[in-house]
Amino acid sequence: MLQLLMSPRTARTVRGLLGTAANAVRSIVTPAALVEAQQLEVAPDPAGLYEADEMPDTDAIEAAAREYERAADQARRADRGKRAAKKVLDRLPSGVYGGWKVFRTPSSRQTPDLAEITRIFKANGLGPVPMKACAPSLKVEAVEQPALVAV
Repeated sequence: MLQLLMSPRTARTVRGLLGTAANAVRSIVTPAALVEAQQLEVAPDPAGLYEADEMPDTDAIEAAAREYERAADQARRADRGKRAAKKVLDRLPSGVYGGWKVFRTPSSRQTPDLAEITRIFKANGLGPVPMKACAPSLKVEAVEQPALVAV
């Protein structure tokens, strides 16, 4: 029972509940502060952008933004479907099921072992593990066009 209460999943659930409770209290005490905290941050523009004389015309930009939004929506839907299917397939032992072979292969990708890196930093008094921010995400959203007034 104690092991269940100390599992990472339980800790995440408790943190999530505490965060929800804190947000509820904040929304009653200072509702504007909660809304301000949830506003999207805008990252600075990266290097290598179009120069003024290289800019594509507005129609090309609108077409690219429309296509990006459509493709991103398709990717999200496909990812949800993939996750739902993976919930079933991940629990199957390797084997042939109807016309499908289910098996696993070792990954060639590697990722840093942050727990071990943190342990080494602490053991040698090196302070916190240095971290860097990920690249900003590109977002597009349709906006209302101001109405042109004929004079």
